[in-house]
Amino acid sequence: MTTIAPTGVQHVIAADGYEAVVTEVGAGLRRLTFDGRALIVDHPEDQQPPGSAGVLLLPWPNRVDGGRYTFDGQERQLALTEPKYMNAAHGFTRTLPWRLVSGDESSVTLGLRLFPQIGYPHILDFTVTYALGASGLRVELTAANKGTTDAPYGFGAHPYLTLGEPLESAVLELPAGRWLQVDERKIPVGGSDVEGTEYDFRAARPIGELALDTPFTDLTREDDGLVHVRLTTADGSRGVELWAGEGVGWLQLFTGDGLTGPYRRAGLAVEPMSCPPNAFGTGEDVIRLAPGDQVTHRWGIAAIG
Repeated sequence: MTTIAPTGVQHVIAADGYEAVVTEVGAGLRRLTFDGRALIVDHPEDQQPPGSAGVLLLPWPNRVDGGRYTFDGQERQLALTEPKYMNAAHGFTRTLPWRLVSGDESSVTLGLRLFPQIGYPHILDFTVTYALGASGLRVELTAANKGTTDAPYGFGAHPYLTLGEPLESAVLELPAGRWLQVDERKIPVGGSDVEGTEYDFRAARPIGELALDTPFTDLTREDDGLVHVRLTTADGSRGVELWAGEGVGWLQLFTGDGLTGPYRRAGLAVEPMSCPPNAFGTGEDVIRLAPGDQVTHRWGIAAIG
């Protein structure tokens, strides 16, 4: 009897020393290496992603408080997929199978049509391309509204960057000027400047014992127009960086303290997002997709050293 892995078909791509594995389920980035060195925390194909590792977060990232929101005067109730905190978390697509659209040795494109769900009566088409080259991994995600009504939308992704050593000694550079405080249910309750706080990583410094499950914004872009987050060894000789393009105004950083076994603080989740946690509840930075509209977000990961 032929068995099927919980993560589905494994799409393997490689180029210029990089190799990646993208899964059918969730269109997740399960593995990414450079010259055999792990750049993200990976997991076996027969295991569901721990801590949502590597998956896409669509059509909203992070959490919706109590799963409740109002859009165009209509109150909606999403399924509470995070029962511990009584929230709707990370959208719908992370557990759905994505179809293969095209692929070659160095890239793969997957697609998904999302039909109406509980609390989300819209039809969206998603297309994502993972491509490897000399500059690392480039990911391009497009969402298109195929329905007849305007749809609220947000984008996110959930890779865990790793150096293959304890997170405490890792040096983090994060170009964010503001962070959000969250309550015991991980819902934002206020924001503050990072100046003078333990959340200021604008100048690279060790993470140490700091526990993060924290949203950041006021991101500074470099001359290439991109936001760059870098995680390096203490001597700076090697590391990994995540970059994010236009429309990504938020980053959620998570040190994985709540994970168990080998995944606890094994890496740093750097989650590019188009909107903050509970955006559907507050309306902040929610994208309105009219029928026929589409929007594209780009991000990527590269080795340092």
